[in-house]
Amino acid sequence: MGNSQCRVLIIDGQGGRIGKQLVEAIGGDPRIELTVVGTNSAATANMMKGGAKNAATGENAVVVGCRKADIIAGPIGIVIADALMGETTPRMAEAVGQSLAKKILIPINKCDNIVIGTGGRTVTELIQEAVELILRSLDSKSC
Repeated sequence: MGNSQCRVLIIDGQGGRIGKQLVEAIGGDPRIELTVVGTNSAATANMMKGGAKNAATGENAVVVGCRKADIIAGPIGIVIADALMGETTPRMAEAVGQSLAKKILIPINKCDNIVIGTGGRTVTELIQEAVELILRSLDSKSC
């Protein structure tokens, strides 16, 4: 990391609502080199509306982004093949799972993937915790 910024990759699909909220919460931090990748163009566009400048769409963009990231954040479906209503391809899930980046996964209980232990917390609360973990990683220089 020669530029002293932490490379954060946010991946989202469907409408990109979770990704947009993450971008809005962390996008302005000067310690972060932020890139977003949508599994579809609507998700990418929504994350860009949240303030993301570096954006791409699709399977190969996920694969390439995962190689370069220090931290990957998004809904848990980004590591489950065929999740997000089929938008997460096996190649995408493999790229995220095999990346050396720290993964901060938001446990969204949809599409037959149920995560136990979330205690009924709201998506907003889960995103706040994800942002806190990302910022804590920056502070501890472990990104």
